[in-house]
Amino acid sequence: MKSKIITLAALVLFVVSCGTQKSAPVAATEPAAPTATETAKAVTLTPELAEGQNLYENNCAKCHKLFEPKKFTQEEWSPILVRMGKKAHLDGVQMTSITNYINSQL
Repeated sequence: MKSKIITLAALVLFVVSCGTQKSAPVAATEPAAPTATETAKAVTLTPELAEGQNLYENNCAKCHKLFEPKKFTQEEWSPILVRMGKKAHLDGVQMTSITNYINSQL
């Protein structure tokens, strides 16, 4: 008789413990920062600036993540663009287009 009570108590304890699991609290998440593309869409781009955006996204994202144009100042962007333009083998027209796009977003 005693073993039946212990078995029954263990079974009840098992069922209750399985049925009363508490879910982990959901942490409040901050909205993700807009990407360069999303931010650029907020500003109306001329065809020339859209070409610069296209070059920026397609050439720069091949090697690393795209940086938000506002992450750096115009003075900080200048040496970055020169250095990266050489690595990406971009010509002067392409670099001017990308530079104009970046500067338009600042």
